[in-house]
Formats: sequence, C-alpha cells, structure tokens
Amino acid sequence: MSKQLFIKTEAQRQWLEKIATLEEAFKSRSQQIDELASFPHDNIRALREIGYTKITLPQQLGGEGFSIYDAILVHETLASYDASTALTIGWTLSTVGDLFEHGEWESVKLKSFAQEVANGAIINRAVSEFAMGSPTRGGRPLTTAKKTASGWLINGRKNYTTGAPELDYFLTSAWLEEEEKIGFFLIPRNATGVLIDETWDVIAMRGTGSHDLVLQDVELKLSDLVEIPNYSTGFKVNGWTLLISATYLGIAQAARDYAVHFSTTHKPNSLKGPISDLPNVQALIGEMDLALATARFTLYGAAEAYTDTMRKQFLQHELNIAKHVVTNNALQIVDKAMRLVGAKSLQRNNPLQRYYRDVRAGLHNPPMDDMTIKKLAEAAIQRANEEASHAK
Repeated sequence: MSKQLFIKTEAQRQWLEKIATLEEAFKSRSQQIDELASFPHDNIRALREIGYTKITLPQQLGGEGFSIYDAILVHETLASYDASTALTIGWTLSTVGDLFEHGEWESVKLKSFAQEVANGAIINRAVSEFAMGSPTRGGRPLTTAKKTASGWLINGRKNYTTGAPELDYFLTSAWLEEEEKIGFFLIPRNATGVLIDETWDVIAMRGTGSHDLVLQDVELKLSDLVEIPNYSTGFKVNGWTLLISATYLGIAQAARDYAVHFSTTHKPNSLKGPISDLPNVQALIGEMDLALATARFTLYGAAEAYTDTMRKQFLQHELNIAKHVVTNNALQIVDKAMRLVGAKSLQRNNPLQRYYRDVRAGLHNPPMDDMTIKKLAEAAIQRANEEASHAK
C-alpha cells in the first residue's frame, strides 16, 4: 500500500522530502547505536538543525503548527530510518503538542517555554517510577515536592526517562506533600541537583538513553509548578500519543521493505528465479501488507478524528484501539519478515533482529493491551445495561 494515499498537503510532502535527506546517515548509524547502546547525539542534532523538534509547536509561536495527522505522517518515516531516534523525539513532539493544545500552564510561563522550543529545546515527561508501576494505573509518585519560603524542594528518582542525555527540560511529576496531590514541575537540565544515572541496559530501543533522572534537593521557583492534573475525572484524551504508535509502524514498514527486497534479490541455485516467485513467500508478503494497511488505516483514522473538532468530542477508546492495533500488527509484520528471510535474519549485522527487539518495546508503552480490552468490555456492558434499562 502506497503511503502517498495519506498525503494531503504540500507541507506534508515537503517535510517528507526534508526527512528523506537524513535517511542514509541515520541508517548508517543504526547498527552501531544498537550494539553500543550509545545515544544518537548526531541524529538529534540534525533534527534540531532542520527544525523537526518544533513541528508540533504552533506557527504563531515559531513552530510548524503540525496537527497530529501531519506529525505521524512524517514521524513514521523517520522511525523507519532509526527507531531509537524516533522514539526519543516522538516523546518531545507529543509533549509539546499536548501542552500547546490544552494550554493548562500560566500564559507567561507557556510563552517563555515556547521560545525555548522554537530555539530547539527538547522535553519529555518524567513520570515513571519502579515503585508505582505504570503511571496510567493510578500509582502515587514517591518523588516529593516540599514548599519552601522561596519555592519548592524536589527529591526523588524517575526511571525510563527517554532522551535523558539530550533533554533540556524534564516535565516531572511529584507528590505535593502539603496539598496531598500530584503536581508537574518544569525542571531545567542545568538546575542544581539534577543528575542522570545511566541505568538503561535493555535489549530493545537501546539508543534511547532512557536512564534514571535523579533529583537531589532541587530548588525551584513557585512558578515552576506548571500543572496540577485532576485525575478524579480520569485521564484526558491525548491524541498526541499516536506519535509513539507511529514509531512502531515505521519499524514495521522498515522490516517489510527489507523482506520484500530480499525476496526479489535472493536467488538460490535450486530455483530458476528469486524466492519471490514462491507461493509461500508471496503469502508472507501479502500478509505483511494486509497487516500494514490495517494498522495504517486505523492509526490515520484515529488521527483524523482527533484533528476534526466536530468528531473529536465523540472519541472514547479509539486512540487506545489504534495503539493496540498498530503495536500488535507491527509485531506480526516483523515476525513474518524474519520467517521470510530465514536464519539470516538472526545475524547481528542484519537489521531485522534489531527491528524484532525494538518493536516489542511498544507493548510496554501505555496504554497496555489488557487495559484497552478491559475498557472496551466495560463500555460494551454499560451500553447494554443502559439499553436494557430504557427498554423497561
């Protein structure tokens, strides 16, 4: 299925062309980044230079003003070049898009931060902690914020802080001891007491630098408390998380492309032509493209609905469904690509083994599959009960 089907504007096309100029360099570094678990500083620098890190910042504030649809269209292509780079920047794009859509910060603070983003600053939310499990399951952070005479004193540790080696800001959750609620603080990297403990040692997304953020008596101003979410009404609908799903779709596309190319060029002497002539190989290719089309239509359908003001109000579970479908289909696509290529796919210098490991990380990004399915079931049961009640 051609991605051209989803291109709607000249701006989207121009950004796809701009990203394409980075393809060769990014792909050439991917294996070394993975093997050494080294952070892709050069890639992040290149993205800053072309203005990619600010595409979800509104135009009037110095960005490109991309909608979530625009952003995922370009971002899945970036992910096909290097997954670790895409996941790192995906969280920045998602955070910035969310912040400026909802505008929950005090206006002066938001405008000041917008200038930083326009100048190339990158950010990620620092929420996860080992003791609380997934933040979306309602755990309370052990990171604390104590009010002082001049502001706040923050202490704690966050894990899975993707992009830690390059982040300029950490949007960090902490327990407000006096108020007994959760607040988010904008913490600059250069604040005294901000440390990065290089703990990231996993087999997937090895280049994301998702280390621990350590906060030791970090002193902040009163105005650095920028958000106090109201979790009593549930988590807000945030379409910008689709950028993370787009990352895994990009990995699947890369795996499919490699497998198809392999099938048309691999010619064992037992055959008259390439293995792409074989029915079983053609079946695998067809199954990969079917799964890819299903994932892409689901992802872009959710993005279109979120971008459309009239339809957005009816969104309930569609974003979670998109994440579930994209992630699980991406897993299937990479698996089929490896079956097609055979044992060669397990060689360390073969990108498929990296795609296989990287794509599994999507299972552990929220929302988790079990929560998505549980919420769908609860909604169906509630509707059935309401219909039965009205029928009486």
